[in-house]
Amino acid sequence: MNQDVLDLARLQFALTAGGHFLFVALTLGLVTVVAGLQTRATFSGKPLDARMVRFWGQLYVINYAVGIVTGLVMEFQFGMAWSGLTHEAGNILGASLAVETIVAFFVESTFLGLWIFGWNRLNRWAHLAAIWIVALTAYASAYWILVSNGFLNHPVGYASEGGELVLDDPVAVLTNPSALLAFGHVLAGALLTAGFFMAGVSAYHLFRRTPEWEFFGRSLRIGVFVSAPALMAAAVFGGIQFATLTTFQPMKSAVFSGKAAEIARLQAELSARFGPGDYVPSEAWTRGGGLVMLISFALMMYLCFAGVILACFKKVVFRFRLWHLVLMAAVPLPYLAMISGWVFREAGRQPWVVYGLLKTEDAVSDLSPGTMRISLTVFTTVFALLAVLNAWLLARHARRGPVESGLGHDDRPGRDSEDGDANGDGSGDTNGDGSGSGSGNGDGPDRDGGEGGPPSPDPADALPAPRY
Repeated sequence: MNQDVLDLARLQFALTAGGHFLFVALTLGLVTVVAGLQTRATFSGKPLDARMVRFWGQLYVINYAVGIVTGLVMEFQFGMAWSGLTHEAGNILGASLAVETIVAFFVESTFLGLWIFGWNRLNRWAHLAAIWIVALTAYASAYWILVSNGFLNHPVGYASEGGELVLDDPVAVLTNPSALLAFGHVLAGALLTAGFFMAGVSAYHLFRRTPEWEFFGRSLRIGVFVSAPALMAAAVFGGIQFATLTTFQPMKSAVFSGKAAEIARLQAELSARFGPGDYVPSEAWTRGGGLVMLISFALMMYLCFAGVILACFKKVVFRFRLWHLVLMAAVPLPYLAMISGWVFREAGRQPWVVYGLLKTEDAVSDLSPGTMRISLTVFTTVFALLAVLNAWLLARHARRGPVESGLGHDDRPGRDSEDGDANGDGSGDTNGDGSGSGSGNGDGPDRDGGEGGPPSPDPADALPAPRY
């Protein structure tokens, strides 16, 4: 195998899979928050709760739509550059990937469409059920992907026939501890990502003294109170995974810990078992990824603990602008932790693509270096454009605030063309206060006071002076 082709194929997979993973992190976490918000809105009937569903739901839909495209691109490059893996382990990996495709592109997408276009048309309970089905199928999709990844890291439930791996024990594959622990870790990390995202966007609006102070004050608290337990759950699942390394992947554990004697012993043992070769993963990527992950976790831990305390004081939520700046700057931290943790998990497995069974160099397709360079350039360009597009769309709609949220827009004849039905059940009450008049922003009476009346005070005027 040409070393240039191997290096380019690995780099291409790292960029595409890592890029797609960043979209998935926010999608998985945000859909859970949106489903929870809609549950509260359905039971409470309060316009503020309904408007929160529409605003955060719109950001979720944007991230989901662009993320789907990155997933398609990633699957294409996977089939092109890693035919050796498909040939060797396709009988096992193919089933889980096929189920994931059915779940993601048929069930999840169908119910997401019902949720988006069923606003003001479906019964409110059916509409609520749709978003929860979307959330559950998103979890299922992540689970099936991690079943495949778990097999790569800790192969179980297989038999070898004619030089190929075949499925021997489906239950063992589905209950693989590597997959189950990673699943819990990823879900917790996704909630952490969504929590920091919500807190950062809300802090931006509070820092700018938005009139929607109640909306974003509540959103900020939700983001903080979601992040804290999610961080603890991620730490628990991550700690258990790390403890199992000495059993499942002792070389990764030795490299991360810097135990030279243990590395030498394992190298000799693996050489005797599998033949001559370098069985030591890259120290820079393995230790580097692990250290960045731990540093990011430590920073988020301090922020979450401080955030929970500060969020308990209502005045601090609105007036402490230094805290707002910190929350805005902290939005990338969960992304950094998740991508560095993924690098640690995957780079530390080298030189294996299926641990102990198939080397990475034997899984690469027989392509020329020129073909791989063109492929890498094209895929990297596409992913960079999609990342920029997603960031621009999220920032654009997040800056606009809930007033201009397009999700839930009711364009039926005789309905308010601006705000539609706040409850999503076709009641046609645009203010949520039963009056059907006013600004339609869920703030009660029109701030202009209607015809001949004095203007109502802007809620932002009641905010205390900023404190730095």
